[in-house]
Amino acid sequence: MLVLHVHVHVKADCIATFQEATIENARNSIEEPGVSRFDVFQQADDPTRFLLEEIYLTPEDPARHKETAHYETWRDTVTDMLAEERTRETYHRVFP
Repeated sequence: MLVLHVHVHVKADCIATFQEATIENARNSIEEPGVSRFDVFQQADDPTRFLLEEIYLTPEDPARHKETAHYETWRDTVTDMLAEERTRETYHRVFP
């Protein structure tokens, strides 16, 4: 399994629209055969910051995810909403 944490900082006036677009992307993403989980979190003390936790079955699945129409739509929709560039960290599951 491969776990990605994608950190997103959005402009304050874009929070609701970003959430809507991101939830739609997550709904479609969990239907992909290589996606185990796709969770969206909003930071409790700063509502402009989000964490996307994406769990893939194989190291190749994130690249396949980025080829989907719903990802491309999400990326194109949210680009101008970002207060800064997205960052990501990659993890490997240790337990369970």
